[in-house]
Amino acid sequence: MAGEPHVAVLGAGVVGVTTAYYLAQAGCGVTVIERQPGAGLETSFANGGLITPSMSDPWAAPGLPRLLLKWFGREGSPFLIRAGALPGLTLWGLKFLSQCNPAAWRRNTENTLRLCTYSHQSLKQLTDDTGIEYSLNSSGTLHLFRDQYSMDATTRAADVVRTLGVETNVLDAAGCIELEPALARQIDQISGGIHYPDDEAGDAHQFTQGLADICRSNGVVFRYGETVEKIDITNGTVSRIITDREHIDTDACVVALGNASARLLQPLGIHLPIYPVKGYSVTFPVDGWNAAPVVPFVDDGRKMGIVRIGDNVRVGGTAEFTGHDKTLNPKRVVNLENFFFTLFPDYPDRAAGRAWTGLRPTTPDNIPYLGPTRIGGLFLNAGHGHLGWTMSCGSARVVADLVMGRTAEIDLAGITLEDR
Repeated sequence: MAGEPHVAVLGAGVVGVTTAYYLAQAGCGVTVIERQPGAGLETSFANGGLITPSMSDPWAAPGLPRLLLKWFGREGSPFLIRAGALPGLTLWGLKFLSQCNPAAWRRNTENTLRLCTYSHQSLKQLTDDTGIEYSLNSSGTLHLFRDQYSMDATTRAADVVRTLGVETNVLDAAGCIELEPALARQIDQISGGIHYPDDEAGDAHQFTQGLADICRSNGVVFRYGETVEKIDITNGTVSRIITDREHIDTDACVVALGNASARLLQPLGIHLPIYPVKGYSVTFPVDGWNAAPVVPFVDDGRKMGIVRIGDNVRVGGTAEFTGHDKTLNPKRVVNLENFFFTLFPDYPDRAAGRAWTGLRPTTPDNIPYLGPTRIGGLFLNAGHGHLGWTMSCGSARVVADLVMGRTAEIDLAGITLEDR
């Protein structure tokens, strides 16, 4: 793309804002369009906070279909599929089930890890370049297991990512407690764990808002409170973006709208299997609580994690398939609170937690769609699921390179729309 093109970035979550940053660094004029009144106010707002290449193994795994049947309709289950969601879930669900075999699981893990590792390296470089603050926690991630299934699943994933270069430390129960003394009460219930020392955590919302400020200082225009209604195509190429306010001429467009991406692109004949999987978190202030954990940890059997982010401890996780319903389900919140209070019964104020829910834009193979489409100037950066924070910087660098006509720095096999 010659000259200094104008690029419209649709969406100001962590994926959209990082995309705007790298495009501006490449010399583009950038306009970001976001329906919310600010950056990072939807799925990026209070997610689990983990930056975890170690968690590149996809949800679609061998053995999961049997568990989904067992968990169907159960409020306390890690994966909750509601009967009312089934009509809209059928096609996506069939694609998801087709990935639940060893060969697909291994392939998807390798593709995801390649992107996650590149993204983590990119985040570190961005942090060095900008000095951005986001309550970084560099203690790694501890994956705990309490039963045979979670032990098998955790070990299987660790074996794969280890062969691909991820450092892992296998710990017995005593080793887990030595790493995170706040878990001492649980020593009789922990079989062991795996520590990934290179993982990190941080506040994705703080990062997104801070990076948006940096983008503005670099000339990026943010149009908040404005909804994209249509992408106009002229002679097979993007020509303008139509919003509920006006028409915006552009040379190229990056769709980074998360769950809304599929609906916007469907009239253009681009069909993305992205399903809004609801996740929950509850954030507890530390406020002098001396027993607060420091090392982020994940209970793989329960699909819940607890993460120290600055002066807060956040418990998050679970997956609820209920369409685009954003209602905060109190039963799911109670599940997280009970998990937290069981681990930390000495927490001083049980009413202090702030509950949140968000819709993760999830693909059947847990890999996002990056790069060009058959329409000139139209690029994708959507479908990051529960790894949006982890993948954001790498995905943005890839897309910015492709918009500029450059070759991406990583192999994009299995990541672009053309490959899937």
